[in-house]
Amino acid sequence: MPDPFYLTTAINYPNGKPHIGHAYEAIAADVIARFQRWMGRKVRFQTGTDEHGLKMARKAAEQGRTPRELADEMASYFRAMDEVLNISFDRFIRTVEPEHHRASQALWQAMEAAGDLYLDRYEGWYSVRDEAYYDESELAGEGDEKLSPQGTPVEWTVEESWFFRLSKYQDRLLDLLRTPGFCEPESRRNEMIAFVSGGLKDLSVSRTSFDWGVKVPGSEGHVMYVWVDALTNYITGLGYPDDTEEWRRFWPASLHLVGKDIVRFHTVYWPAFLMSAGLPLPRTVFGHGFILNRGQKESKSLGNVTDPLELAERFGVDNLRYFLMREVAFGQDGSYSAEAIVNRCNAELANSFGNLVQRTLSMIVKNMNGDLERFEQTPADHELLKQVRKACAVDLPREFEALAFSQGLETWIQAVWACNRYVDDQAPWTLKKTDPDRMKAVLQTLLLAIHDLALALQPVVPEKAAAVLDMLGVDGDTRSHADFERDWFAALVDAGHTIAAPSPIFPRLELPEAESV
Repeated sequence: MPDPFYLTTAINYPNGKPHIGHAYEAIAADVIARFQRWMGRKVRFQTGTDEHGLKMARKAAEQGRTPRELADEMASYFRAMDEVLNISFDRFIRTVEPEHHRASQALWQAMEAAGDLYLDRYEGWYSVRDEAYYDESELAGEGDEKLSPQGTPVEWTVEESWFFRLSKYQDRLLDLLRTPGFCEPESRRNEMIAFVSGGLKDLSVSRTSFDWGVKVPGSEGHVMYVWVDALTNYITGLGYPDDTEEWRRFWPASLHLVGKDIVRFHTVYWPAFLMSAGLPLPRTVFGHGFILNRGQKESKSLGNVTDPLELAERFGVDNLRYFLMREVAFGQDGSYSAEAIVNRCNAELANSFGNLVQRTLSMIVKNMNGDLERFEQTPADHELLKQVRKACAVDLPREFEALAFSQGLETWIQAVWACNRYVDDQAPWTLKKTDPDRMKAVLQTLLLAIHDLALALQPVVPEKAAAVLDMLGVDGDTRSHADFERDWFAALVDAGHTIAAPSPIFPRLELPEAESV
């Protein structure tokens, strides 16, 4: 049996409604989870919301309500986003849950027992928006206009604080960061090696200026720094500190999927906390890029913030999922627009794959009454099926395993195009008059190819791929990677299965005239 696979997203900070970046990470994680299940692994997939911290406390105060009231409302939007986008999570965790407070306090006590926590006074720069501390050398701007590396305002903070002995772990963290596969992609790894090599200072890990957070055990008036509690969610979800079956099976995590702006927290702070507590470290942290709106980062001031659910409703969930995985080289920044979504999805899903399915099944219904029968393959048939099988069963899985979704989908669409060239070359509409048996062989060769193409596309467009496999008559329990080797076609022939008239799977998308300029 393959090793179990534990995948997490960064839990979302719900001080505002979901934006396209939240949707992008959720979709990418879901593609990974579905792919790993498809490959036969036992998967646990966790996402959720990170609801504590000064930013949430201030936002709630501005609105004249409690932080919990704000958290309850905003967390519901993120859960709704996941449900609309067909995100197949096993656990949606909220940091306000009592078991999460218990887990965070247990981790704190383990770090305290290791001698890594001490009480002192913090004076320094803090970004409320990032919930992050920054050294003077990291800031840009002058005087009261100083900005963090993320371009967010910082403020001078003075308060009593517990500190974590981060400096103690500098050498071990450098060794970890130099370990192949721990921090990906390479550009993020190099950034983190440079950051740690520059010297680590001990980290302030508690606050006294507000009380919306996990209480520090045995230290009245202190709540944990929000990132201590946020990062702990990954083990809370497995039952830590209890010795649960989920903990034994799934920890350490196989992959923490996060945005590139929070790689430091996941590859420096988090492993140091775990080292201190004597817990195993996650295997891989991958920092993906940003999704830009026509090349610009979305912001309220620019008026270009897009509701991902509006995109999903307008273009279709599976179209949006396909576009985001196909358009962007994973790990790099990417851009989207209505035109780009329409052009990509029409060219590849509607005109290429959708049309292939529609005309193949329609011709089988029209010219064969939907009946299937055994046939002899010619070299041309064999060559096509060999190319399609390699793309779907070998090349796409290899690229997806490496999180290279765009490259994997490139191999897939090349196989689709090969099928369309085969249709044109074989011209079954002509064979109907000259060689009806050969026509049947051509159409059923295409049916075999469509099976493989739909099977491979399931992690990306689960509903549409399932609809294609349903139209072929493929049993719902035989749709994993292992089922490439199953002779599903012979089983349908023996059962006397009949192909029914198809319904369009990927209708062409239309761009409103105002946006087509």
